[in-house]
Amino acid sequence: MTTTLNHCLAHFGEPFDRQAVPASRLEDYKDKLPGLLLDHWRDYGWCGYGDGLFWLVDPQAYAGVVESWLEGHPLSHLDTYHTFARSAFGDLYLWGEESGLHLTIDSCSSTFMVHNMDIPRDEWSRELQRFLHSVTPEENDFNGLFDSAKAQFGTLRSDEMYGFCPAILLGGAAKLKYLEKTQAIEHLTLLSQLAELTLDDCSEE
Repeated sequence: MTTTLNHCLAHFGEPFDRQAVPASRLEDYKDKLPGLLLDHWRDYGWCGYGDGLFWLVDPQAYAGVVESWLEGHPLSHLDTYHTFARSAFGDLYLWGEESGLHLTIDSCSSTFMVHNMDIPRDEWSRELQRFLHSVTPEENDFNGLFDSAKAQFGTLRSDEMYGFCPAILLGGAAKLKYLEKTQAIEHLTLLSQLAELTLDDCSEE
């Protein structure tokens, strides 16, 4: 099963910067996330792809970020969401532990997109495969800045991202000269506090 998941992400390249997943964390997310994802955690850990363009991450580390974005939002009443992946620029991919609903949060614009709803639990792994097959490097590369950012700031580690300073929501521009390498959790928490989360006009909802 893990080979299939790596195959889904083959267009990003080989995994790197792997972090072993404690057995307790696997138990914490049993029946809350797709079994295929947990199998991957067990064998490969949390890791980056595409030299840090895309990451499979520890949902617990991002729980505070999700809570900050969804606090008081109608989405918070629909399900409990867990971040299972993110991009180098702070796109967050969330899975609903009851409905299987998964969302993307664009942290730069504070918008969200709904990808699917009420996925039967026995279809979760298949849906995850389908989703990861469909995620492209291009859509995770904000304004095509990734290669230039990597050349200027170096390859990201698992706790880092490229963030705009000032943030786009504060009047910054989506240009290389406004990018910095930042601590991912801290920067995402800041962005979550700048504007209310709104539905992206391109959402499939």
